[in-house]
Amino acid sequence: MNMVRPYLLVPFIFAIVGTLAISTLSGQTEDWASLARYKDENAKLGPPKDGEQRVVFYGNSITDVWASHFPEMFPGKPYVGRGISGQTTPQMLVRFHQDVIALDPKVVVILAGTNDIAGNTGPSTQTMIENNLASMVELAKMNKIRVVLSSVLPAYDYHWRPGLKPAPKIVALNKWIKDYSATNDVVYLDYHSAMADHRQGLPPALAEDGVHPNEAGYRLMVRLAEKAISKALQM
Repeated sequence: MNMVRPYLLVPFIFAIVGTLAISTLSGQTEDWASLARYKDENAKLGPPKDGEQRVVFYGNSITDVWASHFPEMFPGKPYVGRGISGQTTPQMLVRFHQDVIALDPKVVVILAGTNDIAGNTGPSTQTMIENNLASMVELAKMNKIRVVLSSVLPAYDYHWRPGLKPAPKIVALNKWIKDYSATNDVVYLDYHSAMADHRQGLPPALAEDGVHPNEAGYRLMVRLAEKAISKALQM
């Protein structure tokens, strides 16, 4: 069995400690990682059927919105969406066991990082994002779940946090994701190369707000995701 490297668990431990600290300081229980969001759905889902190759798509609002269209975009496929709008990688790491491991999928498709760059839960360095992603990968592998690591989608600017110039930061993070995937038996899913315009952003044809794909954007992602999942299932 592959063992989790101790340093990779540090972000996970700090995330839990931080959550408890927030709850203590506020004098009330705060669901920082939104563990309640999918609690009932997970209970109703149950274990995979015999022969079912369940796939969990795990991420933020891009995955959250996409999942509502899975029946028509992935007809007949046992694909489960577990995205939460606005989430960053430390929040996703906290809920990884509940919303991925406990569902016993064959594959998890992880798409995360853009909200960290936007600073949704405070300042975040690329190293912090890398460690959180690596921790999710290690936890999946320990539970015999194959991993597809997605590139962060291009974004020239964030409409809710303008002026951060995320495009080069996303390119740098995607380089790390690609290199990490190549050396850790992980499938790299490159959305960025297929979707970026000349500014390294999302063009209006694929996303009206420059961040969240429209139907055409998701249709393009479907083709890329299916290839990556097929490759992961053959590993």
